[in-house]
Amino acid sequence: MIHAERHLSHRANWLRAAVLGANDGITSVASLILGVAAASAAGSNAAVTAGIAGLVGGSLSMAAGEYVSVSSQKDTETADIAREREELATEPEREFDELKRIYVKKGLNPELAEQVAVELSKGDLLEVHMREELGITSETLARPLQAAVVSAFSFALGALLPLLAIALSPDASRAWITGAVAMVALAALGALGARLGGAPVLRAVVRMIIGGGAAMLLTTLIGRLFGTATA
Repeated sequence: MIHAERHLSHRANWLRAAVLGANDGITSVASLILGVAAASAAGSNAAVTAGIAGLVGGSLSMAAGEYVSVSSQKDTETADIAREREELATEPEREFDELKRIYVKKGLNPELAEQVAVELSKGDLLEVHMREELGITSETLARPLQAAVVSAFSFALGALLPLLAIALSPDASRAWITGAVAMVALAALGALGARLGGAPVLRAVVRMIIGGGAAMLLTTLIGRLFGTATA
């Protein structure tokens, strides 16, 4: 029976964008809400308004930022692939020797390395050189639009949790409930991201809680400080 291994690297592009977007959505909007709530004496209305603005602005900012960033990565990959295609067309012997040297460096003896290079060269030559020389495959190619959409959606989804918490909580306990909801959401996100990516769950959860908790605590303290100063 053939054993098929499950590799998770093909998830890297969209998983990174999803976890980053959701983490930013939860942390930044929860921090914004708690900071405004700590500084405001007008009940939860100001905090809810700030949260809505943070959700909309943050989602658009994440989408634009991811698209620009990943587009730059794609431009670099495209340029490298075009250069490799030109070299294969104009200097095939040198490229073949380069492929042999790669396999020699991986531990094959020169004769076997040449045999492997010959056999692989019978297929998609550009794909072989992309993988071996550039470390690029069709699964790992940058996808700007995918990254932008995933980031915007995940940011909005993450931001919605603290926003609903502040909107539905009684004024007396809104800050505590919002903070608790955000912390639970960050822990769940860390666990989910780790499971999908095959990484240690506990480390990811702790990392999320420490980072998010520090951001929310700091903005709450700043909100109280400025709220008291302007009262």
